[in-house]
Amino acid sequence: MLILLFVVHVLIAIALVGVVMLQKSEGGALGMGGGGMSGFMTGRSTANLLTRTTAILAALFFATSILLVTISNYARAPRSIVDEGGGPPPTSPLAPGSPIAPLSPTPAAPSPAAPAQSAPPPGPSAPLAR
Repeated sequence: MLILLFVVHVLIAIALVGVVMLQKSEGGALGMGGGGMSGFMTGRSTANLLTRTTAILAALFFATSILLVTISNYARAPRSIVDEGGGPPPTSPLAPGSPIAPLSPTPAAPSPAAPAQSAPPPGPSAPLAR
């Protein structure tokens, strides 16, 4: 769909350039097209036809430009992690007062000779003054 629309867009652009080049120059800035009425497309009716054709092709050019941008951006739309269902599961917050484990590459193994003793919870070293 995108490739077909792009091909149509290029064809409209080429046709638009061709129609604009067929129109008679009013200023004669390049020294071409001015002078007598002996050109290929002359007369008032052909000027109206070329003006209308230019307007229609310009409108089609803008429409295909907007469609190309819309379609190409739709495929790159950001996706939510929640919608994809991937990623790590959410972690639960720590309870207040619970100790934080130190960040070490390998956990320390308890020594088999000494029995495991529970340490008292950390508390304030001095009473708080109010």
